[in-house]
Amino acid sequence: MQKTIFNITKMDCPSEEQLIRMKLQKFDEIKSLDFDIPNRKLAVHHNGKPEPIHLALNTLNLDTSLVSTEESRVEIETDTSNKQRKLLWTVLIINFLFFGLEMLFGIFSNSMGLVADSLDMLADSIVYGLALFAVGGTITRKNNIAKFAGYFQILLAVIGFVEVVRRFIGIEKMPDFQTMIIVSVLALIANVICLYLLQKGKSKEAHMQASMIFTSNDVIINSGVIVAGLLVNWLNSGYPDLIIGAIVFIIVARGAYRILQLAK
Repeated sequence: MQKTIFNITKMDCPSEEQLIRMKLQKFDEIKSLDFDIPNRKLAVHHNGKPEPIHLALNTLNLDTSLVSTEESRVEIETDTSNKQRKLLWTVLIINFLFFGLEMLFGIFSNSMGLVADSLDMLADSIVYGLALFAVGGTITRKNNIAKFAGYFQILLAVIGFVEVVRRFIGIEKMPDFQTMIIVSVLALIANVICLYLLQKGKSKEAHMQASMIFTSNDVIINSGVIVAGLLVNWLNSGYPDLIIGAIVFIIVARGAYRILQLAK
């Protein structure tokens, strides 16, 4: 058996880990995947040559490079499907509930920042949902679901971005900054809980120092909405809310593009 280590520069959160797992599931020669997200490393225990695996990882556009390949005699302990399903169901439900919560309060408070953040939570839900359906599923089914989810997510992002532009050039009611801040803080707590559960589920890779890296993307988005809420109150303007909304919609569209890469 071979142990090949890849350096994946843009792998910095659990969503990207799930994308990688789904992309490599078609390789029967792969026996295990050991993720070291703090150091952006992936160790693959496999039979055969590493080049096909490297080519597959490159399609995700995460800036992957092959570090080393060596013989490995380590006995691989495979994770049970039931344990993986329970973990994925937990984080999916949390993300989807907060998608609904942020979308609802975003509409009522007239905040595009909250609406955009809700779509980011939906994007995470889609990734975990895809991983859940991929457990024990066929490659064809996974590809079809990935295509539908990716295009649907891009559609939502485009609609949201058009709404941001419309509000920029029109006269709109001021967003409720208090609702923006309170709901974003709750979403931030939910993200931390999800990432803690994902981290806790790793028997060999439970690096506590990885928590800041794991939460970096979602923390930045949640914090951005909180800051936008403060600026809305301070400047008495809805523009900060629209700006953060536009930024998050772009991030959501970028995530959808990555999902579509899985269907190739």
